[in-house]
Amino acid sequence: MKRIIALLLAVVMLFTLCACAGKPEGGEAQPSGGGSEDSLAGTYDITVWVADAAVELTQKQIDDFNASNEDGLVINATIEPVSEADAATSMITDVEAGADIFCFAQDQFARLVQAGALSKLGSAAADTVASINDPAVVAAGTSGNELYAYPLTADNGYFMYYDKSVIPEEDIGSLEKLIADCEAAGKYFSFEMGTSAWYLASFFFATGCVSEWETDDDGKFVSVHDTFNSPEGLIAVKGMEKLVKSPAHVSSSSGADFESNSAIVVTGTWDYETVLGILGDNMGVAELPSFEVDGQTYHLGSFNGCKLMGVKPQTDAYKGAALHKLAQYLTGEQCQMERFDALSWGPSNTKDQASDKVQSNPGLAALLAQFPYSTPQGQIHGSWWDIAKVIGDNVKEAQSEEDLQAALDAYSDAINAVFNVSDEVANAFTVIGSIGGDTWSTDIEMKETEEGVWETDPLELKAGEEFKVRKGKSWDEAYPADNVVVEADGTYVIQLVVATGEVTLIAQ
Repeated sequence: MKRIIALLLAVVMLFTLCACAGKPEGGEAQPSGGGSEDSLAGTYDITVWVADAAVELTQKQIDDFNASNEDGLVINATIEPVSEADAATSMITDVEAGADIFCFAQDQFARLVQAGALSKLGSAAADTVASINDPAVVAAGTSGNELYAYPLTADNGYFMYYDKSVIPEEDIGSLEKLIADCEAAGKYFSFEMGTSAWYLASFFFATGCVSEWETDDDGKFVSVHDTFNSPEGLIAVKGMEKLVKSPAHVSSSSGADFESNSAIVVTGTWDYETVLGILGDNMGVAELPSFEVDGQTYHLGSFNGCKLMGVKPQTDAYKGAALHKLAQYLTGEQCQMERFDALSWGPSNTKDQASDKVQSNPGLAALLAQFPYSTPQGQIHGSWWDIAKVIGDNVKEAQSEEDLQAALDAYSDAINAVFNVSDEVANAFTVIGSIGGDTWSTDIEMKETEEGVWETDPLELKAGEEFKVRKGKSWDEAYPADNVVVEADGTYVIQLVVATGEVTLIAQ
């Protein structure tokens, strides 16, 4: 992970790189496209990474910026299709070679800050951005007290789709009634409780539990405040127990489950077209229901997430300022609404969120209805996802309240151990996946065979098995962005080259 650019920034700290409110102050740097030392005017050659679907629209928006800005800025952009999932890994592998502006999923934020891949906003820009965007999305781009990224979307959350021919509308607010409806109709209730901490956390958020991870200004995790193992957490697992022990329950979040006899699927906006194509006029969309324990009702919570836009630190102070002006424009009210119109991306801009167009989109309307009960997906230690995801299976196997408490105790012990990991484990790479029938729960050790090259012992792998390589038995750093899928049965060594992030299967 290269920090060259971040270190070089120390030389030009006297410039206001990120204020987006005018020219840098003082110094000898000139705009890369020419112009006087007291002006940003000039032509800047830059590289931009956006999702494939957004390439054409982004070029149009940059053209609009060139035509409308009053600073004499001309942005000559090479726009490359790089997904939000891949961008962070590519940036971290080689910051210097990465894009000048790039979009990424919020769960990659801490890694990017630690790698020195994000140029923080100046105070004026940060104040402006914070004032016009959803606070949860602003928080997702904040480390310490500094804002390092621009809010791009606010549509990464989940809610409930249901089959109106099976589920009466008057039952959609009650988990117990929904379970009963599915059981009576011989239908399934798809809610990913057995393999995903992202979804099962909804029961804990319903009762007021939190798992809040604190980072320092460099993005390093330093502490956690977690209340899952508490009287409120016990209420949460009692509610969860009703669902996971029902014969109707399926641990899945795929909209395609409606083709496999599900009457309810908890998922997000990305499945809207899939569900609509299957159910048509019978598609119902709603916020999550409530459950009842000991006469008290608790509305299911959820995570809400987002996508962000980052600016890479620059050695040219004028170019850095120009990039921040462009990023602020691309994430502004007009451009966010254009992305909603063209791509159905949910805006983070609060005016856009309140617009009739956004409110009339059934999926986004349900997501926004769920927002008051949702928890912003802040910076979460990568190991948490594995620690928490087993709660659902443990609750399903529990035979008593003591067993439910034991599940919470085991979770708490694992959380407390996160900051006691040895340097050896924290810096080692392992393989995890569906290898040998495992369900992404057991790490396979790797050895450093030469500097920067890690390999497993020979493994018997089957066609269709999937895996990733990760560092420190955590998801903070994992390769590649998409799972490796084994193409043919055989004996293989799995190799990682850290410098490039390349994972290779070597047949034996």
